[in-house]
Amino acid sequence: MDKRLYRSRTKRMIAGVCGGIAEYFNLDETLVRLGVAFVTAVTGVIPGLIFYFIAAVIMPENPV
Repeated sequence: MDKRLYRSRTKRMIAGVCGGIAEYFNLDETLVRLGVAFVTAVTGVIPGLIFYFIAAVIMPENPV
């Protein structure tokens, strides 16, 4: 089985990054979003936004 990390087409709010991570690790997307929001708030807003933007650019969208 070839498992790849993609941005989600169905579980997206902005670009599908958190939904794609949730699908890859078989987690609830709400937990991933809360985790990203928490890490962004703790480390500062700018690093979290930079991470999300870079992930949205680098991660391909799910072709299926």
